[in-house]
Amino acid sequence: MPLDINTNKFKLIGGDASLDFVNTVNGRTSRPNKKSGRDYYDAFVSDKLENYTDLIAWSLKAGLIDEKDAKKLLQVSRDEPQAGDAVLKRALNLRESIYRLCKAAIEGWQPEAEDLEKLNRELSLARRHQKLSAAKSVFVFEWIDRTGALDSMLWQISESATEMFLRGDLTRVRRCGSDVCNWLFLDTSRNRTRQWCDMKDCGNLAKVRRFRAKQQ
Repeated sequence: MPLDINTNKFKLIGGDASLDFVNTVNGRTSRPNKKSGRDYYDAFVSDKLENYTDLIAWSLKAGLIDEKDAKKLLQVSRDEPQAGDAVLKRALNLRESIYRLCKAAIEGWQPEAEDLEKLNRELSLARRHQKLSAAKSVFVFEWIDRTGALDSMLWQISESATEMFLRGDLTRVRRCGSDVCNWLFLDTSRNRTRQWCDMKDCGNLAKVRRFRAKQQ
């Protein structure tokens, strides 16, 4: 039976699963946080993760699960809709915490303790589902109890974000130059000059705007 979910509305341009997860919104726009005196919390135009099925679709697109996993998660979420909704709520909270932690790194701000706590909490839950295994001449962590676990994608997202932060070179975490996009990505260009999330979209749009401005 074919899998009836839409993965086409998601794009993978972040260079890291956690950044691609942060980018599951249609553009972010600044919303000043007067209390802290800095532009910290951003609003987004619309959310691509409208329900738990969307979370499954993104996870499939990002390669965190396969079609067999997706079918099982769809079945479980339909049997337990409230549980699926609860996982979606956790996912959205985790996404925004990762975004704010990344923005703090980009701007050189001190991260909010609440955001670190949310990531630590999800990472702690993820670690309960890992075991150390031997693979040829190396040791690796492998996931256990994944089948049908509605929050299994959150385990991988939290681990991906943690590994990215621990690598230390957060100067490569960049924000798209479009003021109506602000998606995040890892700049792996040799000179670290990448400006756009995707040259085909935001980059070309900027070119068109510059051209039209010159014609006026």
